[in-house]
Amino acid sequence: MSEGAPQRFEILPSLLALALPVLAGLGYLFAYGAPQSHLLINGGALALGLVWIVVGPRLSNLRSVRIVGALAILLLALPLATGPNIEGVARWIPLGPFQLHSGALAVPLLAGAAVLDRDYTPVWLLSAVFLAMVQPDAGALFAITGLSIGLYFAKPDWKPGVVAMAAFLAALYAHLRAVLPPQPFVERVLAELILTSPLLAFALFLSLLASFFLILRNTAQPLAVKAALAGTFAGFSLVALMSSYPSILIGYGASPIIGLALALGIRWRTQ
Repeated sequence: MSEGAPQRFEILPSLLALALPVLAGLGYLFAYGAPQSHLLINGGALALGLVWIVVGPRLSNLRSVRIVGALAILLLALPLATGPNIEGVARWIPLGPFQLHSGALAVPLLAGAAVLDRDYTPVWLLSAVFLAMVQPDAGALFAITGLSIGLYFAKPDWKPGVVAMAAFLAALYAHLRAVLPPQPFVERVLAELILTSPLLAFALFLSLLASFFLILRNTAQPLAVKAALAGTFAGFSLVALMSSYPSILIGYGASPIIGLALALGIRWRTQ
């Protein structure tokens, strides 16, 4: 077997973790008559994400990790400068005709950078908590909570535990302060489908569950990164079940697909 063959096999869980829920979501969008643009955007984001996972770089030193962490914080802060501001909420990055959800792009990247940059782990995460609370974005804050819990279980330490509590309290504040009306095919996908098509809802739920375990089983990543990224994924998914927040990967929206792909495509190993 060639040297490249084991490497290609190693990234298979990452490819499947992204593809399974997105393909299941495309089936849902098609079956329920979503606009064709929704299918094209999600499908295009999936194609780009799979390519990135195959060709993504290996971070060889701590400086590279810190550059990624700084980029994630910048992405999270950008909506506060650019808008748009909707009913006091600013959590989107304008990109031509598209609006990208900053939390869905940034928090998965933080799941790698904050874990490996041990000297500044609390700084990265607490900065993200503050920015997400100001936006306010309960979805991103629940994701940071899940990230911190995953990191705590992988490497028990009081600091991720404190961040998890701070992020959870901030998420409750953000949720009480700003919940926007649900958008068709974006929010409350499982909550609505379980009433009209429970089998489809169950299939979509299984695709998300499979993605969660594939992230945990990803041999291409260190244990702490896998745990933090799986916690991030769980946080985004759980808040979508509880309230009107985007149903990541299975609903319409390129940002969660791109954000997860960016994190899965990077080989989070440093010398």
